[in-house]
Amino acid sequence: MDTSHVEEPAEKATALQGEGFPEQEQPYPGLGSRMDPVPDHGEHTWVGHGRLAGVRALITGGDSGIGRAVAIAFAREGADVALSYLVEEQPDAEDTAAWVRKEGRVAVLLPGDLRDEDVARGVVDRAVQELGGLDVVVNNAGFQWARREGGLSEVTTDELDRVFDTNLKALFWVTQQALPHLHSGSSIINVSSIQAYDPSVPLIDYASTKAAINNFTVNLAAELGPKGIRVNAVAPGPIWTPLQPATRTADSIPDFGKNTPLGRAGQPVELAGAFVYLASEREASYVSGTVLGVTGGRPVF
Repeated sequence: MDTSHVEEPAEKATALQGEGFPEQEQPYPGLGSRMDPVPDHGEHTWVGHGRLAGVRALITGGDSGIGRAVAIAFAREGADVALSYLVEEQPDAEDTAAWVRKEGRVAVLLPGDLRDEDVARGVVDRAVQELGGLDVVVNNAGFQWARREGGLSEVTTDELDRVFDTNLKALFWVTQQALPHLHSGSSIINVSSIQAYDPSVPLIDYASTKAAINNFTVNLAAELGPKGIRVNAVAPGPIWTPLQPATRTADSIPDFGKNTPLGRAGQPVELAGAFVYLASEREASYVSGTVLGVTGGRPVF
């Protein structure tokens, strides 16, 4: 099996890191391989138990961060995956695909900007074609801009469009296009945020979209419940992904995640179990319309 694209991290972030991260910035969208330390996506720790055997999943934002952790966990649980990501994220996407293929699973690479409706719908069509169907949709792609000191007065129209188009419009388009291919037992998993419950002033636009995703999740769960399709969301707290150095100021990075009761940021792998659980028809067959918080102790109510 070809694993030539798999990058072995030079320095792996520990799950118990609490001393703070070094100051760093990257241009958006950022690459996980350039982070210090490299995030832990479960490359060397996730052990599968066949909970998703035969499942075909589409993961948006699947190249790095939470998306990569989900892809690796899904593959080790027996799923084939299609990964949607931006063209600039190709190196990370290839690494993720290599980890999936190392497990003997199919990895489909689908570069493109989901803010374009044709691209968003086309990603679904290509995933269905290359996977031979679709059972699980993970709406993980998202954008924020945290390099602000203020709130509403500093939000530009361009930033507002990018946040809403990525976080909401693309979610609608991808989910709409996927619905005809889903069936009883299928699962849709959206990605919310602690920001939907405890918003930070500089992220007023991002937090608004995450609150909307919670509403979307509950609303769609009510619509699709009679068809046996479950719809849930995961609400991460501060997680060490490329989105942080790519959208935050360097001087804010050392304190990232310290405002949680656990006193640290989470690693992407620490969310993987929530997605595996919600994707599993066997384990979460009676779970729908739920937002599952993985926040380091910050409340989601």
